[in-house]
Amino acid sequence: MDFRFAPEQEQFRDSVRRFADKHLKAGALARAHADGYPWDVARQMAQQGLLGITVPEGDGGQGGTLVDAVIAIETVAAVCPRSADVVQAGNFGAIRVLAEYGTPLHKEKILRRLLSGEAVISVGMTEPEAGSAVTDLSTTATPDGDAYRVNGSKVFTTHSAYAEVVLAYVRFGPGVGGIGSVLIDTKAPGVRFGQRSKFMSGEDWAQVYFEDVRVPPEMVVLKEGGFKKQIAGFNVERIGNTARSLALGRYAYEEARQWAMQRKQFGRLLCEFQGLQWKFADMKVKLDAGQLLLYRAAANADRGFPSAEETAIAKAFCNQAGFEVANEALQVIGGLGYSQESLVEYCVRRCRGWMIAGGSIEILKNRIAEEIFGRSFPQRPTG
Repeated sequence: MDFRFAPEQEQFRDSVRRFADKHLKAGALARAHADGYPWDVARQMAQQGLLGITVPEGDGGQGGTLVDAVIAIETVAAVCPRSADVVQAGNFGAIRVLAEYGTPLHKEKILRRLLSGEAVISVGMTEPEAGSAVTDLSTTATPDGDAYRVNGSKVFTTHSAYAEVVLAYVRFGPGVGGIGSVLIDTKAPGVRFGQRSKFMSGEDWAQVYFEDVRVPPEMVVLKEGGFKKQIAGFNVERIGNTARSLALGRYAYEEARQWAMQRKQFGRLLCEFQGLQWKFADMKVKLDAGQLLLYRAAANADRGFPSAEETAIAKAFCNQAGFEVANEALQVIGGLGYSQESLVEYCVRRCRGWMIAGGSIEILKNRIAEEIFGRSFPQRPTG
């Protein structure tokens, strides 16, 4: 068992680092606090081949692996934490669903624009009354001739404020088996956005309302019975979420480590105080343990054995570890770490959100417990 990168992975990592140092480093702080989506970064990454890393070459991607995409997230985040989101958007989630299940029309009309960095897609999953219990979603797609009419609303939709298209989870019929997905143009008649709001991370979001929106048959991605396929893709998306959590925790850790080797108090460097040495040892253990869990989940998925359990374990651990490490790093740096003059406070805020988004820590632990005991534990009341 070899825990080292293969030579080609090292070469890829080094090329990504050169790109990040040249194009992303100088504006990293301003980018983290800027409104909107970093379109300039997306276009540069497209030219560099960092969007669609795992998408087949025939569909306009690079034909790489999930581990390659994780390496890209980690390497970019080490230089510019905000730009790691662009790697996530261009390699995980909806973009993989289109590559896997989309029709030639979807790939030509939508996927290629996403891979070029000219557009971004939003995932419409969570609803006002359906969060962790996503199968309770009530957005409907009812037949209208050869098309469908979609009615409902979505909340907390990432990229909703500037996406061209929404991959919306909809209900074609009752039960889990009635759930599928459609592509909806955000400028289509009947699509309306509520008042913009911001997450603690600074990201924009707005509730999306679908009011009798006509969806032609060619914009259906997965019909009834497609929910399990979509969730399988969502498990892979969690790997990207996991990678960002750990990467931003590591960014904050490195900032604090450099600070501790330069900053003096009471006539001594901070790194000479045993209390801080123990903090750094704890941080390093969490980062290294999380790294192994993350790579296990990604590597096994690449081998054709994607495991919901391994993904849940990696995300639950890394989400928490990333936040705890970033938070401790802020404490080490003190006032400057708490200030927006540093990206450490940004890392704390972003990592906190990933403990909720993409499957909360609690829901993931429920999933892990089911594997431990070999049985399901329904959360809905019975009888």
